Amino acid sequence: MQLTQFTDLSLRLLIYLARLPEPGMATIAEIAEYHQVSRNHLVKVASSLSNQGFIMTTRGKGGGIQLARPANTIGVGEVVRKTELNMNLVECFDTPNNQCRLIRNCFLKATLYEAQRAFMTVLDKYTLADAASLDANIGLSTLSVGKP
Repeated sequence: MQLTQFTDLSLRLLIYLARLPEPGMATIAEIAEYHQVSRNHLVKVASSLSNQGFIMTTRGKGGGIQLARPANTIGVGEVVRKTELNMNLVECFDTPNNQCRLIRNCFLKATLYEAQRAFMTVLDKYTLADAASLDANIGLSTLSVGKP
């Protein structure tokens, strides 16, 4: 499973805001520069996050964006669910548009669905505050990524 760049930037923007000292306000330009990403793309991400109630925006001089709720009340799984437009790992997850010819003899769908549920269950255990913790990446270098 791979998250879209939109979801990745959504999480990065939220983590950036969660790490700010109170009142925790930043500008799109500041965040775009920090992450070395397109300002225009980040504007779209911020607009979506604002519409979904994750951030608040203030226009004008001294304005910017800030978290709409405390970081410890924003679940990572919640953000992923609201920013990923398509969580279908395989074609058969999309019942109305499924054209898979193997569906009647397939035992893989249930396994993949269980894996997706497990993925989201793990994300649901963490909040934005957890992800924004400066200790969040400790131990990642010991993971055996890509090895069975």
